[in-house]
Amino acid sequence: MARFSLIVNARRLQVEADPDMPLLWVLRDRLHLTGTKYGCGVGVCGACTVLLDSDAVRSCQVPVALAAGHRVTTIEGLSRGGSHPCQRAWLEEDVAQCGYCQPGMILEAAALLSKKPAPSDADVDLAFAGHVCRCGTWQRVRRAVQTASRLGAAR
Repeated sequence: MARFSLIVNARRLQVEADPDMPLLWVLRDRLHLTGTKYGCGVGVCGACTVLLDSDAVRSCQVPVALAAGHRVTTIEGLSRGGSHPCQRAWLEEDVAQCGYCQPGMILEAAALLSKKPAPSDADVDLAFAGHVCRCGTWQRVRRAVQTASRLGAAR
């Protein structure tokens, strides 16, 4: 066990954990931020996606020791009351069906738009290639990213 300083959702926090513990479990079990979902545990489904600084990462694959000192943003910290353009666009385009993969997808969209404020459909498809959505809402995801772009997500 070791003590780590994390900046989670703009709050500096101290956590005790094994250095190899995945960030996912620190967020869910130690910090009780359950918006970050456990999917596959091997980094291929995208359900556990969070922002590490401004990059979308699979939190099941990031040891807490590597996250220490970095800014971690979960779906709970993206905005107050769902006001982030990506969250608003997801609602406007009625993306979610079961909703399980949506927090990770919204954070992936936020990361994409921070780097490419006006992404092409091909950019969106590439960014989301590592996400699994069994509900098949891909057309709505693509529309939501474009809507979020128009709403100013990159600002």
